[in-house]
Amino acid sequence: MANTSSARKATRKIARRTEINKARRARMRSSVRKVEEAIASGDKNKALEAMKGAETALMRAARQGQVHKNTASRKVSRLTKSIAKLGK
Repeated sequence: MANTSSARKATRKIARRTEINKARRARMRSSVRKVEEAIASGDKNKALEAMKGAETALMRAARQGQVHKNTASRKVSRLTKSIAKLGK
């Protein structure tokens, strides 16, 4: 339990930030999941449409510190590569 008033305030701030971070992370994951589901169904047009949203969500998450910049780039690259395989 926090003893000082500043520690209590820090606890409140951490709780607020945790909720915001959870929402941002969930938004990013769900956009990536939409792309993966479209790829699994074999629908290239649907996958490309979902990829537009996923790429922005991943890069925004990287900018906001949810994931590392290289991690976001790697995910975008791998998803794009798997979408390209659908056409073949």
